[in-house]
Amino acid sequence: QVQLVESGGGLVQAGGSLRLSCAASGRTFSSYTMGWFRRAPGNEREFVAAINWSGGSTNYADSVKGRFTISRDNANNTVYLQMNSLKPEDTAVYYCAASNFPFATSYRNHYGNWGQGTQVTVSS
Repeated sequence: QVQLVESGGGLVQAGGSLRLSCAASGRTFSSYTMGWFRRAPGNEREFVAAINWSGGSTNYADSVKGRFTISRDNANNTVYLQMNSLKPEDTAVYYCAASNFPFATSYRNHYGNWGQGTQVTVSS
């Protein structure tokens, strides 16, 4: 098991940037694929980005490609989501998740550990 705590959310104007962080507890963080998902009001939780255990493979939703970057620091048990050129439609609660799958999977059901989420609001 791994416990996950997100931070870095907030209110930003369209075109701005935010960096989300997800701190993980546990000694096996480096063995997990890590992902970011988001849930906007009235919508289901959707995939945003994922990174495999080594950081050598990443995967992005089409809606964020070229704007968001996922990265990880295994020495400090942290995964990041750098979000640039933010749009109002990026407004959502963002969740960090951990998976035992060895690749950067986008399937929500592949993730067994979830954080509580952090709110991101992008104003127009």
